[in-house]
Amino acid sequence: MLSLQNAGKRFGPRILFLEANWLIRAREKTALVGANGTGKSTLMKVLAGLESLDYGSLQLTRGMSIGYLPQEGLQLAGRSIFEECLTVFDELRDMEHEIERLAGQLAELEHSSPEYESAAERFSLLQERFQALDGYALDAQVGSVLTGLGFGKEDWVRHTEEFSGGWQMRIALAKLLLAKPNLLLLDEPTNHLDLETRNWLEDYLKNYPFGYILISHDRYFLDVTIDRTVEIWNKRLNIYQGNYTKYLKQKDDRRAQLEAAYRNQREQIEHLESFINRFRAQATKAKQVQSRIKELEKIERIEIPEEEPIIHFKFPQPPPSGRMVIEAEGLGKSYGGKQVLHDVRFTIERGDRVALVGVNGAGKSTLVRLMTGMETPTAGQVKLGHNVISEYFAQDQYKVLDGEARMLDDMSRAALKVPEVELRSLLGCFLFSGDDVFKPLGVLSGGERNRYALARILVSPSNFLLLDEPTNHLDMRAKDVLLDALAAFSGTVVFVSHDRYFIDRLATRVLEVVDGGVINHEGNYEDYQRRKEALAAGAAASETATRTKPQEAIVSTGTETTAAFTHSEEAAAKDKDRPRRLNPIKQKQMEERCAFLEEEIPRIEGAIAHTEEQLGVFVSAAETQRLSSLAEELRAQLSMYTNEWEELTMQLDEQTA
Repeated sequence: MLSLQNAGKRFGPRILFLEANWLIRAREKTALVGANGTGKSTLMKVLAGLESLDYGSLQLTRGMSIGYLPQEGLQLAGRSIFEECLTVFDELRDMEHEIERLAGQLAELEHSSPEYESAAERFSLLQERFQALDGYALDAQVGSVLTGLGFGKEDWVRHTEEFSGGWQMRIALAKLLLAKPNLLLLDEPTNHLDLETRNWLEDYLKNYPFGYILISHDRYFLDVTIDRTVEIWNKRLNIYQGNYTKYLKQKDDRRAQLEAAYRNQREQIEHLESFINRFRAQATKAKQVQSRIKELEKIERIEIPEEEPIIHFKFPQPPPSGRMVIEAEGLGKSYGGKQVLHDVRFTIERGDRVALVGVNGAGKSTLVRLMTGMETPTAGQVKLGHNVISEYFAQDQYKVLDGEARMLDDMSRAALKVPEVELRSLLGCFLFSGDDVFKPLGVLSGGERNRYALARILVSPSNFLLLDEPTNHLDMRAKDVLLDALAAFSGTVVFVSHDRYFIDRLATRVLEVVDGGVINHEGNYEDYQRRKEALAAGAAASETATRTKPQEAIVSTGTETTAAFTHSEEAAAKDKDRPRRLNPIKQKQMEERCAFLEEEIPRIEGAIAHTEEQLGVFVSAAETQRLSSLAEELRAQLSMYTNEWEELTMQLDEQTA
């Protein structure tokens, strides 16, 4: 399908990788991993044909299609989102226009004329191909992907230039997923996605019919989407079978084997060198000495590459706060006429590690800023407990840094009583060593700014940390170190993160921000997901029971109803604040699907009528058979869509009631 042969690439004087041999087969689902700066994105651009190799060759199968999503930098303009996504199907849409034109010709031409026969043959050929390529469901495909990526139906008619960079990347991702290239190259596709959208993308990729290569710092995302891992390490490509967790174990095993081989080789070399040095001066041993020298020269020396530098740090253990750290009572926040939060109530106690989750725009960052006091509520209040000292890390923390200030000078101003040698040691833990500490903050990359901002927090001990996306721009090893430090922290942590693994490992509670309110869930993100699924299953079971049994039967035969509700009652008992209702994301998707069906059903009815009209004009036995099969397929699709629409309408009506 695609192969690299003895490939090498330089970045200026620095070699990124050499002697790379990689055969990428069809339908392989691969992660490309390695420390920051090892050349992952550069290699991805080479595979996409955007950069050339300095050594070796890249070979592609003829006719192979490749789709590439960079980390950032895409900007679309001039069309609505829906129209922009439909451009992926320009060839199919041209085919549809030609089918419509030929249908008009066939209605006017004499059936016995050669022109009619030629047009009918072309019409039949195009219609079969159009149907095989699922041309009748283009709008449905676009709507499904846009909904999955978090675009509401009201967004579909908005022009692409109205959306920010993160949403622009979602549009570009939608186009790639719809195009279905033979090989997808996705560089950090989850960077701008919330948890709900990541979950959808995971399911989509699991069912993707072709191959893809992912670069991601989200361990859970990789674990559930890939079956092969390729690592850039020590300027070489190392290939491992299995997901990311299996790769880590295999890598440890491989390094252990390499270290054992290195020790054995050192013993062999030392033995040979000892013999040579001992008998070099003896003429009677000259032949044996020369033999040992030749043997020594032939040995290909094993090297143990140094481990990549990683962050080592611990949060300073702060003075203890009171048991109640923060309490919200009737909290509300509006911006103009838009209400973001209303009647929010919760209490966070000492030692809690609270994850704030919810779709993008739900109000998570707003809630964090209200807790820091950076914003004033429009209703209710936030109360801090006794001896609470808070520290806030923002998504855009770099914006509050003085870009002209040198790193060490800025750190010194934040910690007047800390000796410079200790500050330099701390910065070294965050991979800022040597002359790096004299760099102006304005020249740092996004990842460097985040690392520096985290280091800056350490010099002012606090017992209440509020962290908004602290893992952005950190690689997996840095995330693990941060995770361990937070787990050992004796204070209280409230954090926003879209990293499923990070939340699962750290959170003891989950606060879900939804519909302007906050719902409390005990446990980590996995517990939260299970509870939501149980509630949804219980709601579906109760709806089925309501539709299939008279109300009197439900009341009188309590055992079946009790069984249907068992799981949801157990989950609800753990979280009394959770109302018995559908997940709002699920409800929104159902409403949009219902609207789509209401538009699609009349179109299919029109297609059936058109096909039946064509059946009234005999062309040939083969054409009659084809049209009959098409009409039967359309009727089956109409029946399926009608049943689905009735089911959705009934569920939504009951939910409203």
